[in-house]
Amino acid sequence: MSVAKTAEITASSTKSFEDAIRTGIRKMSESVKNIEGAWVKEQKVVVKKGEVDEYRVTM
Repeated sequence: MSVAKTAEITASSTKSFEDAIRTGIRKMSESVKNIEGAWVKEQKVVVKKGEVDEYRVTM
């Protein structure tokens, strides 16, 4: 029998979406062991003064 645990996390980065994903996985790994995959549910940017200021992902 297999068991799966699901959780949702939102992470951000000033560098890129990829960095935001890595940051979120790293943070989630502190409390959830043996993470085998992630589904990126949403990507969003925060724009300030006409420039991308922050990249956000919800996984």
